[in-house]
Amino acid sequence: MASGSLDRFLASAESHGVPVDLEEFPAGTRTAADAATAIGCDVRQIVKSLVFIADDLPVLALTSGGNRVDEAKLASALAAGSVRKADADEVRRATGFAIGGTPPFGHTTDLQVVCDRDLTTFEQVWAAAGTPATVFGIAPDLLLRVTGAPVIDLAG
Repeated sequence: MASGSLDRFLASAESHGVPVDLEEFPAGTRTAADAATAIGCDVRQIVKSLVFIADDLPVLALTSGGNRVDEAKLASALAAGSVRKADADEVRRATGFAIGGTPPFGHTTDLQVVCDRDLTTFEQVWAAAGTPATVFGIAPDLLLRVTGAPVIDLAG
């Protein structure tokens, strides 16, 4: 399980006082459906950490696995003129992590983060821990505290 990405994430979690009980799935959890099946939870409990470019700045949208982001709602919430999904290179530059393994915090740059309201309806949600094969569970209130994300309606 040794990985620079995983180590960076774990160091960030420790610095934020977030206890991490890692789950490893060698077959990977690249999609929300894959993760929910592997963990044995509802797909809506999966945190998709999606990077968007809003007026040329990267923004991380923490989205429920059952939802798609409505880019118009995101643009409105950010008061941005334009919003588009970041490509793989932009995601890595903004976060330091690859698509499919991007955690909700521990990034190499200071990103603005927003959180999908639907994630707050669960006692626990599951997010990537720096690699496509590792996840961790976290209470939504702790996720919001660590990321500083406002809760908004992102679902489209």
